[in-house]
Amino acid sequence: MKTHWLGAAAAAALLAPLFASGPALAEPPTPDQTTAQAPAKAPAPKKKAVKAKAPAKPAPAQTAIAAPAPDLSKAPRLGAWGFDLAGRDTSVAPGQDFFQYANGGYEKTLVIPADRTSFGAFVVLNDLSQARLHVLLDKAAADRGAAGDQGKVGALYRSFMDEAKVDALGAKPLAADLAAIKAETGKADVARAMGRSLQVFGGSIFAASVQVDGKDPDHYAVYLNQAGLGLPDRDYYLEASFAKQKAAYETYVGKMLTLAHWPQPAVNAKAIVALETEIAKASWTKAEQRDDNKMYNPYETAKLADLAPGFDWSAFMTGAGLTKAARVVAQENTAFPKIAAIYAKTPLATLKAWQAFTLVDQAAPYLSKPFDETHFAFRGTALTGQVSQRPRWKRGVNVVDGQIGEALGRVYVDAYFPPGSKAKAVALVDDIRTAMKGRIERLDWMSQPTKTKALEKLAAFTVKIGYPDKWRDYSGLTVKDDDLYGNINRASTFDWDFRVGRLGGPVDKAEWGMTPPTINAYYNPSGNEIVFPAAILQPPFFDPDGDPAVNYGAIGGVIGHETTHGFDDQGRHYDGSGRLTDWWTEEDAKKFEAETVKLGKQYGAFEVLPGARINGDLTMGENIADLGGLLLALDAYHASLHGQPAPIVDGLTGDQRVFLGWAQVWRGKTRDDALRQLLVSDPHSPERARVDVPMRNIDAFYAAFGVKPGDAMYVAPADRVRIW
Repeated sequence: MKTHWLGAAAAAALLAPLFASGPALAEPPTPDQTTAQAPAKAPAPKKKAVKAKAPAKPAPAQTAIAAPAPDLSKAPRLGAWGFDLAGRDTSVAPGQDFFQYANGGYEKTLVIPADRTSFGAFVVLNDLSQARLHVLLDKAAADRGAAGDQGKVGALYRSFMDEAKVDALGAKPLAADLAAIKAETGKADVARAMGRSLQVFGGSIFAASVQVDGKDPDHYAVYLNQAGLGLPDRDYYLEASFAKQKAAYETYVGKMLTLAHWPQPAVNAKAIVALETEIAKASWTKAEQRDDNKMYNPYETAKLADLAPGFDWSAFMTGAGLTKAARVVAQENTAFPKIAAIYAKTPLATLKAWQAFTLVDQAAPYLSKPFDETHFAFRGTALTGQVSQRPRWKRGVNVVDGQIGEALGRVYVDAYFPPGSKAKAVALVDDIRTAMKGRIERLDWMSQPTKTKALEKLAAFTVKIGYPDKWRDYSGLTVKDDDLYGNINRASTFDWDFRVGRLGGPVDKAEWGMTPPTINAYYNPSGNEIVFPAAILQPPFFDPDGDPAVNYGAIGGVIGHETTHGFDDQGRHYDGSGRLTDWWTEEDAKKFEAETVKLGKQYGAFEVLPGARINGDLTMGENIADLGGLLLALDAYHASLHGQPAPIVDGLTGDQRVFLGWAQVWRGKTRDDALRQLLVSDPHSPERARVDVPMRNIDAFYAAFGVKPGDAMYVAPADRVRIW
């Protein structure tokens, strides 16, 4: 069971603020080093960057003038009515390359900042969100007498920002944990420590999490997953195209072991990479992991030793605090026995060295400069091309948001989320839901029995906008001013205990999977819910006073995207109650799958970089959602006109402005190395494809821009994909 989020190369960091370079199985890791790395937690465009030219001669000296404080009250509108006309490249016809036509002017002058792997609309809005949180955190940190959530927020931020204290401690915070690894005398000790690592710094070859049970959505279940890889994806170990990164990784492992004073760092680094390479060979691909039916494999906990002998499951479950779980869902079940066998034959000394490395790797951003800078040099620069690390305050903002995000989000909502935005967003969601109902009713390829079930599911959708109705209680969490390492471990353990404590109890339907300041949105299949955090309800996504057509193309497309996730190639397997079950007729399923094959081929033919194409299987759900989202946005906009003609604005028709609104959301650039990482690890297609490919399948696009045979964007009507 997965939560389907809006995503974007530039927005991956906005979902998972803490970069997961360790061996946990989680949402795809972001390549943007926006902050430090937390302990391992289980589930939970074509062009190169333009280099800035040096000035021909030094600028004359000027008297320094203090810049005015930025206005953080609201995101600035783009253009006079919500679209940046100057950002277009009108030398390119819409039918040749719509992304370039809509965004080429903006991209021509766009330079990716040195501390970024990408830049664009998502990042600009995220910067506003971070600036707001910065103000709030500075205020909280200054109030040392504050109690409750405000006190914890301030203390955590102070502990991260006290760089002098962190540097003075050096490697001391690691001492006890490294000593515990050295004291292990057998593989049962290792397995127990791997279970414990699910809630503190450290690594495991298997991940565990407490999630809503896919086939019993009123209760929680323990999910087990393959893990154990320190590189972003198995392809980094197995494909020649990533040989440079793999070699750099081995060097990095050796450097981290050296900093930890672990014996024979070079020898152990070689053994660690060899171990992970074997695990990579046994692991399922990201595309295979998308199949929710194949990933639902329940077992009695006592039978895990029969499924995957060679690994001490009893010790692992004890370390994880999961001894009361009588049943688990082993997701990539055919990989389990292979990984357990690899573990069984690996020398104890190598397993202990691997544990030491994963501990230091995950803790490095919370330690002194030698650790932090070595970590960034590999995970930031070598893997993604990021030139410099982001300012510490920005990383600190993301640390607090990632660890105690609802405490911070509560303050954010009070300061920056006007009630009127929520009401207008609710109205837009209702419009999109009505459009989806009409599309289902008009489908000519779906039989009535399946339509009836689809309409029942749509009617059962839950919508969450802005912020939770019930906030998380952090009263049991201890946060100290002078213990950053301990704070992160305690916050992670607090969260783990909270989730484990819910086993056997009812599912909390009010829970949110994102914090209010997040620039993203998601569909949760087990809850059959679509969720839109407060921070995304701003330009360029949503301008309450802007052109309705642009709003429908932008936030309407986003709402439609998340709505369509309920009916994409995986979402369609969940019914209105959130249960993983087959409610389709066999004939309808075949017709649906035939269209998805056509869509997959279109994306698979899209060359992002020389020799690098999109994996249509990995990105299938997101691609279906983009196509459906844009179609729903158009339908909802047409309905909003109530039979009246759409106004012409700056020579652009209503339909043209809807398409431009969608395109503007995705304007941006990504560094080549980061893009190559995303192509193998992220279920979302790159921005250019998210604009150009869906439009090629929408008849209204051809009518709006006069696209004709011979144009690069043209697809014959018979070959256009017709799903929702």
